[in-house]
Amino acid sequence: MMFPSIDLKATGENIVRLRKRKGITVKELQLYFGFEQPQAIYKWQWGDSLPSVDNLFALSKILEVPMQEILVESDQDFVVYRRINLLMDNQIVLHNFSLMHRKTSLVVHFTLAPNMAIMKP
Repeated sequence: MMFPSIDLKATGENIVRLRKRKGITVKELQLYFGFEQPQAIYKWQWGDSLPSVDNLFALSKILEVPMQEILVESDQDFVVYRRINLLMDNQIVLHNFSLMHRKTSLVVHFTLAPNMAIMKP
């Protein structure tokens, strides 16, 4: 069993994609985090470093995604590209996901019901 690790470059690219999808600028993130300069955010985006756990948590809140959707594992071929929950009477009735292949940018879409059992062969 391999020890899990985070792909810094792919995570940085993911941060850029998620930030742009929300229409948030680097300057807005800088102000949100209270940084005097934007270098820390650029380092995250370039894959030079990762946000601290506290900053990752805050980043997940402003991007409106779980922390695990920001991080990309080293051996992970797909990243969550889009996640939409269909609500009915404040209950999740469907999860719509789109996954993007990191190397080819191929996007795969699928839908799950919350009570759907995943069967293993």
